[in-house]
Amino acid sequence: MIRNRDNAYSPDGGLAILWGNLAPDGAVVKKGAVLPEMMVHKGPAKVYNSEEECVEALLSGKVEKGDVVVVRYEGPKGGPGMREMLTPTSVIAGMGLDSSVALITDGRFSGASRGASIGHISPEAAAGGLIGIVEEGDIISIDIPNNKLELLVDEETIAERRAKFVPLEKPVPDGYLKRYRKMVTSANTGAIFED
Repeated sequence: MIRNRDNAYSPDGGLAILWGNLAPDGAVVKKGAVLPEMMVHKGPAKVYNSEEECVEALLSGKVEKGDVVVVRYEGPKGGPGMREMLTPTSVIAGMGLDSSVALITDGRFSGASRGASIGHISPEAAAGGLIGIVEEGDIISIDIPNNKLELLVDEETIAERRAKFVPLEKPVPDGYLKRYRKMVTSANTGAIFED
């Protein structure tokens, strides 16, 4: 079960950190669970503002081969909290789409997730991250071997969208969750509180 270095499962481990305009502060993928054909992928975005929206779309057949599913507002500030995103990845795999569909999110995954599931995108949408301005049909490029995650939209369009962008704020009861949302930082810092 435990191999020596000369016969390792992978020369550089089972996780990869991806960088790019979609994740200037990083994103995480369990590359050891990604099929070879999905290590490099480029496709149109299907955008959802919650895990529930995403699952409903998947079960309704709205996600097709080649798509990049974007689930945002599931990060520490956006959730608030950082729920595990096992359901969307399980549905994608169960529908036989894990060899052709990627999922990116500012939320998190557990060790049970598989497929091209990229999480912890930082900064998250609720903190003004670029994932918040992705629009339906935008082309997203994933290159796990070269640690890249890019939104293929020109800088002028990105600047125009940023100028109009107001992050979604999910309703939460008064009390601790509001305080948490106000003070928590994105996943790349460990979702710690700001001073």
